[in-house]
Formats: sequence, structure tokens, C-alpha cells
Amino acid sequence: MAFSSMFRRVNVKELISNASVYASATESSGGMTLVFRRWATKKTAGSTKNGRDSNPKYLGVKKFGGEKVEPGNIIVRQRGTRFHPGNYVGMGKDHTLFCLKEGHVRFERNKLTGRKWVHVDPVAGHVLHPAYASGSTTVADLDAQL
Repeated sequence: MAFSSMFRRVNVKELISNASVYASATESSGGMTLVFRRWATKKTAGSTKNGRDSNPKYLGVKKFGGEKVEPGNIIVRQRGTRFHPGNYVGMGKDHTLFCLKEGHVRFERNKLTGRKWVHVDPVAGHVLHPAYASGSTTVADLDAQL
């Protein structure tokens, strides 16, 4: 059997005219058929995927270098630790840096690592905790004080 007798030439026009638009591949009887289906190119009128917007988070430095701060004042609101807490500065669970003692804000940058620190220089000066006041204090002395 010749190769040409098994396959005959079919042009595109003939394929389109013979194939039913709504027919499935199993309904067609023999031969090669193409099934064309139209899909909507636009979504129908209704809800959209846009239209939502979140509220601003007001991040950034709130108290700049040299400004006077009181305990509880927020110095920096941030996501992650762009600024790290230094002396007399606390950090909240959302990485907010706040003041622990009355004083002035000072920013410092490590030259080697590039890490930025925020310190508060107390107005009254640095006061050591009584446990660290004398270098020869022992555990027994601390228990006696309590």
C-alpha cells in the first residue's frame, strides 16, 4: 500500500467546515478533526481584584540625634533591625526602639560592619546598678543586702 493512499491532503478550510463547533472529539466519526471553542476574553461585570489599599504604617526615625527624650518615647519605628538598640534603649516585639532613661539621642555607625546603633546619653550621667558598684562584691554580700 502506498504512503499517499493512507493519508490524503486536507487544507485548513476543509477542516474548519467539517468540524462542528460544539462537538467533542469522541462524537466525530473517523478522520482528523479540530475542535474550536470560544472562551470569554473579558470578565463579566462584577467584583474586581483591585480596590484594596492598606493604611500607612508611619515608619521611620521619630527622634533625631541630639533631641531630648523621656522614658517611653519612641525613637525609631522600623521593620527588622535597621537600627540596633544601644545604651538605655529598648526594643519592642515589632523592632520599635524606645527610650529607657531621660537624656539625648545619639546615633552611631560601626565603621567595620556598618551596623547602626541608637544610644541615649542620660542627663544625670551613667549610674551603675548597686550590684556592679564595687568590684569586690560577692554573691554572699548581695544576699545580705537583700
